Amino acid sequence: MGGDICSQCCGTEREVSIDCPLDCEYLLEARKHEKFTEVDPKLIPNQDVRVTDEFMNEHEALLDALARMLLGATLSAAGANDNDLREALETMIRTYRTRQSGLIYESRPTNPVAGLIQQRTLEEIGRFQEAEARQTGVHSMRDADVLGVLVFLQRVGIHWDNKRPRGRSFLSFLLQRYGQERPLAAEQQSPSLIIP
Repeated sequence: MGGDICSQCCGTEREVSIDCPLDCEYLLEARKHEKFTEVDPKLIPNQDVRVTDEFMNEHEALLDALARMLLGATLSAAGANDNDLREALETMIRTYRTRQSGLIYESRPTNPVAGLIQQRTLEEIGRFQEAEARQTGVHSMRDADVLGVLVFLQRVGIHWDNKRPRGRSFLSFLLQRYGQERPLAAEQQSPSLIIP
């Protein structure tokens, strides 16, 4: 899409009827001014899963790995947006909840794009666990830890929801934070998403 056309329509149709490229200069500028509504803590799903600051500090490497897997899976799914990403996260959370109860049942999204994100992410987790087992002889990635990190990522996704039908502000955040090796400056990081 040409720059002049994009600047004219992007103001009203950005992520509503237009899928702007994630590196569009107008989209990136608009992201700096986006306002997000505060989410009522009572409406946040999976509150029974305790995700404390201590847990996140202990599992920072797992968060980094899972966020990168999720980002890669989402970027490889043509047309994926934040709604697809959040649906994939919700079904993965349901899957890991059943694993904790001793059952092996994989929840599947009805949305095929979310299903693709879920499938690719779970495949990456499996490859990671296999490689780890070959190197160390054990799996250190416990299902309970994966569940906690997925719930944390779900909360991040809820925070970054711009309520647009084709919104990708959560995806943009993941790309900025986990698509490169250097950490974000403090002012660019999301607020605490830990529920006491």
